[in-house]
Amino acid sequence: MCYDPEKHHRRSIRLKGWDYRNSGAYFVTLVAHERELLFGEMVGDEVRLSEFGEIARDEWLASPNIRREIQLDVFVVMPNHIHGIVWIVSDDVGATGRSPLPPPHGPASKSLGSFIAGYKSVVTKRINQIRGTPGIPVWQRNYYDRIIRSERELDAIRRYIQNNPSRWAEDRENPMRNR
Repeated sequence: MCYDPEKHHRRSIRLKGWDYRNSGAYFVTLVAHERELLFGEMVGDEVRLSEFGEIARDEWLASPNIRREIQLDVFVVMPNHIHGIVWIVSDDVGATGRSPLPPPHGPASKSLGSFIAGYKSVVTKRINQIRGTPGIPVWQRNYYDRIIRSERELDAIRRYIQNNPSRWAEDRENPMRNR
């Protein structure tokens, strides 16, 4: 099938006109491919991370050492997704970690998209090395983001992330939830 830009274009879910290199806080959610329970399991109100969940956690925590333009806030690795707050701290700091694809095929350098692409890439590579499954997707193609615009919103999102494990039974990412 040939590429037809009228049929095969994807609408961006990013905020139109917003430069995701702008300093500020962003709430992000990354979901495992086909919502697979890849990163761990729930034991009561706590997440027991699998080996792959530990990779996802460790790479998240290592990110500010690789990408100097970001700082991390609260985050949680759930059985099939990750929630976190990422701060873009400056638009003039050179990053050492990059998206695998440069613009126009990838996100702008030093942006939220560049961080997410690099993070997802390294986690995928490490997990697939262990599984012996090169090229198999680990993540859904996109990610959810929300620009945090106030202290009140920041506090509410921090509480949401911290309380997410205790609400797993109702979580829309939980494939076993009562619908």
